[in-house]
Amino acid sequence: MAKRLQAMGQANYRNGFKLTLHESALSKPLEWKKPQLIFVNSMSDIFHKDVPVDFILRTFDVMRQAYWHTFQVLTKRAERLEELNPRIEWPENVWMGVSVEAEKYTFRIDHLRRTAAKVKFLSLEPLLGPLPHLNLKGISWAIVGGESGPGARPLDPTWVLDIRDQCQSARVPFFFKQWGGVQKKRAGRMLEGRTWDEMPALSGPAMA
Repeated sequence: MAKRLQAMGQANYRNGFKLTLHESALSKPLEWKKPQLIFVNSMSDIFHKDVPVDFILRTFDVMRQAYWHTFQVLTKRAERLEELNPRIEWPENVWMGVSVEAEKYTFRIDHLRRTAAKVKFLSLEPLLGPLPHLNLKGISWAIVGGESGPGARPLDPTWVLDIRDQCQSARVPFFFKQWGGVQKKRAGRMLEGRTWDEMPALSGPAMA
């Protein structure tokens, strides 16, 4: 995707897939007056090892200033997340999550749990295997979804149902995003005859 946007002449992707900091984008949320649910760095990872600490802290500062929005931040670099946790002033409108695609990555949940984030969530997508023994203590939300696009690996319904049941037992909101596959729209997102759209409660003006 990054290379395609680079070829199209998109200025933000002039460096292709190489890490690029966009200073001009930092203050954008302050200009958006209507409360929004904002997924931060959807095509990157703010806790990447090459992102300067100062840039990360400034990003959190903007999110704290833009208190009327709710921000979702997702990372696979859970170790660095915990490392920087003492330096972050965690506002209530920031939801912090980690990706857990398979059982070998469940250690990321422990790193997340040890942070002071007010809302902690799990992105269990693309789910590539069963997660039978999730420790959901302190977790506010779980999202499950299958892989999509060419060569997508199949999603076993028993994996999804087991996670759903674990969430219900732990009283953790459960969101089923998609079955995925090559034709994800056709596969849909129905699970046992219904959609699952549970979410944590939005705080402040974003509730409106």
